Amino acid sequence: MLTWNEICRIAKEGNPEPDHTLQRSDAEWAAQLTPEQYHVTRQAGTERAFSNEMCSRFEPGAYGCVCCNSLLFDGEQKFESGSGWPSFTQPVKANAIAYHSDHSFGRTRIETTCNTCEAHLGHVFPDGPAPSGLRYCMNAVALCKLDESETQQS
Repeated sequence: MLTWNEICRIAKEGNPEPDHTLQRSDAEWAAQLTPEQYHVTRQAGTERAFSNEMCSRFEPGAYGCVCCNSLLFDGEQKFESGSGWPSFTQPVKANAIAYHSDHSFGRTRIETTCNTCEAHLGHVFPDGPAPSGLRYCMNAVALCKLDESETQQS
């Protein structure tokens, strides 16, 4: 189980190697994604809070990166944070997510990106529920619900 101290160390010292990587040009990403998905995932944007129904849906299943379908989160780790964005306590694997220190807006946060394709997902904070105390605050448009065949490939 990842902890806040471990995430801070990873953000400072370097991310774990992903299982595989995927690179595309900006034009290819723009052709594949909606304008909002492109803005959030490729330009590190943020969707408006409470703007996506994924925030209030709690159903079994797996969530992946909207850009590359890499498995990121299990629905069992999703919780209601009241933040307006889907929140999870842990990724499915330690190397599914990459962590980067983010010093924008006059404060330090930890940005989360897909470790496969480098898509911006959101941020992780140390104010989640026990036992990890983590809150992965994700942009809903950066995620997609995966079907069973997709989760077995990851």
